[in-house]
Amino acid sequence: MGTNDFLSVLHELVAFVRVAESGSFSAAAAQLGQTPSAVSRQVSRLEQALGVQLLRRSTRHLSLTEAGVEAFARGHEMVAAAQATLQVAQDHMREPKGQVRISAPKAYARHVLHPCLLRFLEQHPAVDVQLIVSDHHVDPLRDNVDLVVRLTNDPPPGLVVRTLKHVEQWLVASPAYLAGRGPVQHPRDLMAHSCLYLGEQARDNRWRFTRGDEAVEVIASGRYTANHSEIRLDAARAGLGVGCLPDFMARGALDAGEVRRVLPDWRFDAHYQGDACLMFAPSRHTVPKVRVLIDHLVAALSGPPGPAPDRAPTLSTPHAGRDRTPR
Repeated sequence: MGTNDFLSVLHELVAFVRVAESGSFSAAAAQLGQTPSAVSRQVSRLEQALGVQLLRRSTRHLSLTEAGVEAFARGHEMVAAAQATLQVAQDHMREPKGQVRISAPKAYARHVLHPCLLRFLEQHPAVDVQLIVSDHHVDPLRDNVDLVVRLTNDPPPGLVVRTLKHVEQWLVASPAYLAGRGPVQHPRDLMAHSCLYLGEQARDNRWRFTRGDEAVEVIASGRYTANHSEIRLDAARAGLGVGCLPDFMARGALDAGEVRRVLPDWRFDAHYQGDACLMFAPSRHTVPKVRVLIDHLVAALSGPPGPAPDRAPTLSTPHAGRDRTPR
């Protein structure tokens, strides 16, 4: 028998190990849920496959041959290893345990996801988290990531999507700046102000506003552009102008009175806003370590009235989707 043919006798090996452990075909049969004659035939097939006798049989007694002693020692190790492997799988399906890899855009990861993950790690000491901070497209399947957070109004098909809080872009400025330059009462007033915008794309300085049936587009200009929201917030605090920021970035400075919202009664139709989507590959059995993190993020970040339902995976032709990464 070749050493690569062991798969064909695994059942017989298990039967032999149980017989050697218990000392009888009847006891082994009770453990395996079979008849004693069926177990005896399995052991005979193993002996035939190996070409050596493993058991000495008599009407009252079973004993191992010299070859049987060695076969039992090796076989017992194999069966024990198989049981341990199954136990590992069962443990992972029963208890949250192991590492979860999650990717998110830089600003969202730092200011929204990171505080939430700290609370999660405190509550689940057996789960580790690897946070991958990137503004580039990350695919859960291709990049071997369990969860992806992406700001988009057009999630890619083929993934399960849980919608978290909607992210908006707000305009803010420091009280000192507004006091010196005057209030902004209409979007067209911005043309006389210094504006802080991204400067990544040609249209980043074309700011569109809507209020009811009125739509206005203005061309923003200013002395400072930066494709990093934290830098634009610092510039707004320093009185350099009116800055566009994700709402989660601006909220703390607003609460502290460091900046004020500009044109809050107008909808600012900027790039880089939309639903924060938690996305993952569809599976019939989501392992507990991933499931508990999904539930934690949805409960913490979806906001009232409660967690959004799963969107069914769309199995159309994959495409990149239109990201609105907050910067």
